[in-house]
Amino acid sequence: MEIFDKTMRPGTKPEDVLLSVEGLHKWFEIKRLGLFRVGDVKAVDGVDFQLARGESVTVVGESGCGKSTLARTILGLYGPTKGRIVFDGRVIDGTDKEALAWYRRHVGFVQQDPFGALPPFMTVQRILNEPLVINGVKDPEERQRRIRKALEDVRLMPVEDYLTKFPHQLSGGQQQRLVIARAIILEPKLIVADEPVSMLDASVRVEIMQLLGRLQQQYNISIIYITHDLSTVRYFSDRIFVMYGAKLIEKARTKELLKNPSHPYAQALMNAIPDPDPDNVDRFREVPGGEPPSLMNPPAGCRFHPRCPAAIKGVCDVQEPPHFERGEQHLVACWLYGEEHAEQTA
Repeated sequence: MEIFDKTMRPGTKPEDVLLSVEGLHKWFEIKRLGLFRVGDVKAVDGVDFQLARGESVTVVGESGCGKSTLARTILGLYGPTKGRIVFDGRVIDGTDKEALAWYRRHVGFVQQDPFGALPPFMTVQRILNEPLVINGVKDPEERQRRIRKALEDVRLMPVEDYLTKFPHQLSGGQQQRLVIARAIILEPKLIVADEPVSMLDASVRVEIMQLLGRLQQQYNISIIYITHDLSTVRYFSDRIFVMYGAKLIEKARTKELLKNPSHPYAQALMNAIPDPDPDNVDRFREVPGGEPPSLMNPPAGCRFHPRCPAAIKGVCDVQEPPHFERGEQHLVACWLYGEEHAEQTA
């Protein structure tokens, strides 16, 4: 496998790559009256990236940009319209049921709503036992060992106090810990976490983020973290991908992007992060007006150009920008950083 993602850590070898997403598209057909095709919602429209073993990346963007569809397509819940997903050297395209079943044993999913993700009439013991039974772990003692270990890993202890409880008897933070325990019980190589802290109290969010970071380090798990909130990514993310209008428009190492966001949309996301300093309460925060683009009928050229304060007429509204190198391991899809306009933005 050739390394094509220039934002990966220098020295990454082909055997270090766990996941390769290549030209991924996911379009949903829209029909009128259930009969007549009127178009497609282009929820994911040409996404490329690679993920190394033990690495974590964050996909950040506002609601409706395609983040969750990207996550579910990577998970195999949606089959790709075009493009392919290669996991640990094996192509996962949704047509090979055996490959898909193998893939799902190695990928864990942490949903946004912990209560909605848990069967309400099943105990903690049964919730964690079910994936083991489905995936062929026949020895009852081995299943019990894994259940205890998963609960200890997510700090739901003493274990005996939780085994017989139902989801409604747990707090929101405990429910999300249980969802994470279910995600890691099959010892996955990859976890996809879709807005895992957005429905939790602020006091619990950092704990859950730190828990994911600790599990990543302890078991060398790769993580794809989906969020709309840039303020949470610094806890364990190695790289950040900014998504807008179904495309990845900026990719960089986490510290680099937080320090030097280049795409006007990424800059707007940074401006939207709440500032806890009371001295800055009156500081004006410039954010772009307008609405996100329609994914059924996206604008020509750069999809951000109708809202962009720096849009170049006759360029940004005509041709879609490629990814330009903004610096070491930093790519941005913006005409401002093309050769003709680089001096203006230097």
